[in-house]
Amino acid sequence: MSPSPAPPAAPVRRHTRQRAAVVSALEGTDEFVSAQTLHAALRDAGERVGLATVYRSLQQLSDDERVDVRRSEDGETLYRLCSTGHHHHLVCRVCGRTVEVESSAVERWAARTAAEHGFVAATHTVEITGTCGACAGEGSGAAR
Repeated sequence: MSPSPAPPAAPVRRHTRQRAAVVSALEGTDEFVSAQTLHAALRDAGERVGLATVYRSLQQLSDDERVDVRRSEDGETLYRLCSTGHHHHLVCRVCGRTVEVESSAVERWAARTAAEHGFVAATHTVEITGTCGACAGEGSGAAR
């Protein structure tokens, strides 16, 4: 089997005041937030950044793998700054708590599965949902 090709280099992005404001706002929280929530926080802080610019900045940050992206149960896209490189998530379906996890077993499985089906340059996202220990201890999520 031939080695995988190197991933393409990340595009060179202009550093803008607006993108810096978006990153700064994301640095202020450990929670996943929506673009609308982030835009409101920026506006409340006196930043003049349009909602379309927030969306565009978040998309670029996602493309550059600088933010984690996940969908809420109602389908809304949520964002959070990445604290590590490639990783996966455990998400509590009761409180929304999210834990980043790395797993070489998942990486090997994904590469093997893609190769078995003739896929190359495959990527993956893994999100495991369940009930965190705190919520299970409260009895509210044990049966979910």
